[in-house]
Amino acid sequence: MKISVAVLAVVLVGLPSAFGQGQAPAQAPPQASPLLTMDVAQTIAQEAVAKCRADGYKVSVLVVDSLNAPKLLMRDDGANANTTDVAKMKATASIVYGRPSGPTPPPPGTPAPPAARPGAFFFGNGMNAQGAAPIMAGGATIGAVAVSGAPGGDKDLACANAGIAKAADKLK
Repeated sequence: MKISVAVLAVVLVGLPSAFGQGQAPAQAPPQASPLLTMDVAQTIAQEAVAKCRADGYKVSVLVVDSLNAPKLLMRDDGANANTTDVAKMKATASIVYGRPSGPTPPPPGTPAPPAARPGAFFFGNGMNAQGAAPIMAGGATIGAVAVSGAPGGDKDLACANAGIAKAADKLK
């Protein structure tokens, strides 16, 4: 009986390979997802601060990765302390929606509804106000940069976009 069980076990183990089964087909190795590096985050943040400084604004800049985890935070001399919290909320909106933070503009040629007014709305730990933009590489969102402290979200967004533009060659 012991021999029969042993023979049966050997046959069952070797059976799939006898028919070309049991071995995984050759597959290409998985492609690594683009990663937001510290060097790229630093380039983006420094250029965003430089743009806002040149325009006369004292701001905070936050760069987050695709998981919305902070990668780099800079608060310029003279920027209000609350700008760091606001930048985090703007970054969250950009990561959640996968687009620049702020209200979605109406389609071209369509007037905004009269009740609509520009500004922010809050959700969870986010604030959907202008001032953050997604960081894209290889068609994927690898993070976001958020700016807070300029007198208007459009000015914050201009600084964020300047930072992304500065790192464009590193995001391909």
